[in-house]
This record gives sequence, structure tokens and C-alpha cells, in this order.
Amino acid sequence: MSLPPATGDVRVRPTPACSAAVTATAGDGCSARTPRRPRRGPVPSAPQLPATNRRKFFARMRDTAEQARSEEQFLLRRQALYLYGYDDQPDTSEWLAHQQATERPGGWLIDWLNARSVAAVAARQGDRERMGHFIDTVLLDDDRGEAANLNYWAYWVGESRHLELSDDFIASREPGQWPGDKLLSHLVNGLAPHHGYVDLTVHSLWSLLAIRPNLLKPGAANRALRDRLPVMLDSRELSARARRELDSIRYAIRLAEA
Repeated sequence: MSLPPATGDVRVRPTPACSAAVTATAGDGCSARTPRRPRRGPVPSAPQLPATNRRKFFARMRDTAEQARSEEQFLLRRQALYLYGYDDQPDTSEWLAHQQATERPGGWLIDWLNARSVAAVAARQGDRERMGHFIDTVLLDDDRGEAANLNYWAYWVGESRHLELSDDFIASREPGQWPGDKLLSHLVNGLAPHHGYVDLTVHSLWSLLAIRPNLLKPGAANRALRDRLPVMLDSRELSARARRELDSIRYAIRLAEA
């Protein structure tokens, strides 16, 4: 597999198809966009790379992250770290935590993005405590952190109509002017008790509805949310915080429907 050298800059977000190819699993974004066509015989559920090419890919992402240390290469380094986080090797989480610990001071936004990346990788590998720590210490009771989280999600799911050329929009102290419908649907689809990201999904949903109460109006996403709440609240895998936030969402739905 031919890969570009570890130089230059990257200005676009990784796509669901990209992550699906290196993990051999179909993410929400990939499965939602892939048309279902009947085919004969067994077929993969997601785009796949041969195991040898996946190993080469992750090795290149690791090398890229280690080499991209200049201020101008921040986006390149962060995206390499993000993609390397899909590696299922036992030392992945430890290596990424070390990368964060050795990061040069870069201001509030860089620190926020690094903290989120490490928490996301840990959650992907089954460590929910680190994600809970991220929510409790970086998002809760911090308007700027909450706005950054929603701006990040909104851009990722395509709420914005234009490509951002830097991450500065994430650091806005207020959520952007995006409507929130796509983000609501995405978060509702991610409500699964076994999902490693479930605490972040629940908290983001709770935060979104707090600033966009109009999203509680009748609609498909609202119905799906209402239907999933009992299943979520019956789960023993939820944290106490996530359970409180889901209870708050259920109460808000009742008020909106009264």
C-alpha cells in the first residue's frame, strides 16, 4: 500500500469509510450511507483492507504522529493520532496516553482536543472511566467545553455547509448556528448501553437539547429517542451521570408533549 510521506498538513476530517476500512467494521456513518444491494454469497459488512496493509497503515500513522511535532503540523499529528487510535494492539492506549503526556503546551483548544482524543481511544477499547473523567473535568460546568463538544460533533456529522480550514471554530464560546437535526439523529442512533462512547453520547444529547429545545418537536428522531429511553434506563451499564441526564431528557420530552 502506498502512503504519503509524513509531511504537510491535513485540512479535512477522516470519513466513516476510512475508519471502517482500517477496522473492518461498519460505523454508523458508513452503514447509514451505504446502499443495501442484494448479493450472492457472503459479503463483508464494511470496506476491508488486508491485514498486512492495515498493519502498514497503523505503522505509518504512528510514525507520522511521532514526526509531526511542529506547530504547523498540529492538524496532521492530531489526525494521525486519531486514526492510530483504531489499532487494536494492546499497547495502543498506553502509547497514545504517553503522546498526550509529552505534548508541548499549545493553548486551550489543543489541550481540549488531545484530552478528547485520548478519552475516545480509551472508550473504544473498553475503558469507560477515562471518558467519564473527560466529561466530569472538561465538559461539565464549563460552557466553553460544552460548546466545543457540540461544535465538534456538529461538524463531524455534516451540520456545517462548508469546510472549515482550521479548528478554531471548535473553540468558540458558544455553539455555532447549525440547526442540530442531523446531530440529534446521529446521537439517538448511538444510544446503545454496550457502546464504549455511550456516556459521551448521552451527555452530548442532553447538552444539545438544553440549547436546542426546539428539537423536541414531533418527528422521527424524537420518536426514536422516546422509544430508546426505557431500554437505556433499564441498562445496568449506565453511569449515574448518564442515568440522571436521560431522566432529565425524558422529563423534557413529557413537558414538550404536554
